[in-house]
Amino acid sequence: MEIIRIAEQPQQVTPRGVKARAVVDLPHINIMNLTLSPGDEVPSHTTPVDVLFHIIEGEGSVTVGPETAKVSAGEIVVSPAGIPHALAANAGTHFSVLVMKIPNPKKMAK
Repeated sequence: MEIIRIAEQPQQVTPRGVKARAVVDLPHINIMNLTLSPGDEVPSHTTPVDVLFHIIEGEGSVTVGPETAKVSAGEIVVSPAGIPHALAANAGTHFSVLVMKIPNPKKMAK
């Protein structure tokens, strides 16, 4: 059995300027933990695979296509492959999100 302690994983800053921890990097799934400071955003972008956003701390908004929803800890948002999506942390709260990409786009055959 493998136990992954997210808080113990090394944290880096992504090209989009948010803190991220690699959690799982397998052929069938990639999981990252993004931590946005109050007011931080991940701008709209498209991913070639399905993405699940599991909110684990704080409050913010998730945009998928033309829809934006306010979300909080314990909620999961589904973003289908090829649909633009974005994240934003509310002012005054840290926003921690598990981003699950299925399958792992880094492991897909080119």
